[in-house]
Amino acid sequence: MSNPHIRMYCTSFCPYCTRASTLLKNKGVEFEKIDASTAEVWRQMEVESNQSTVPQIFVGELHLGGCDDIYALERAGQLDAILSGEVTTLE
Repeated sequence: MSNPHIRMYCTSFCPYCTRASTLLKNKGVEFEKIDASTAEVWRQMEVESNQSTVPQIFVGELHLGGCDDIYALERAGQLDAILSGEVTTLE
C-alpha cells in the first residue's frame, strides 16, 4: 500500500497552519503545502473543502478539516492510520 498524497492549504501568517504543519512533520509524513494567499487558490480551497478558513488538510481525496480536526484525530488515535492510507473514510 502506497502512502496517499497529503496536501494542506495554508498561509504563511496563520498560526493554525504552523501548528498543523508541525504535527504532520512530527509524524514524519511528506505533505504538499498549497499557498492559499491568492484569491484564486483561496476559492479553489473553498470549493474543495466547503470551508473558508486555513488550514484545510486532505489525505488523498479525504478531507480531514483544519488544525483542530487533525489534533482531535491524533488524540483519538486515528491520525496515523489515516496518514498511512489504512483508513480512507471518517466515521
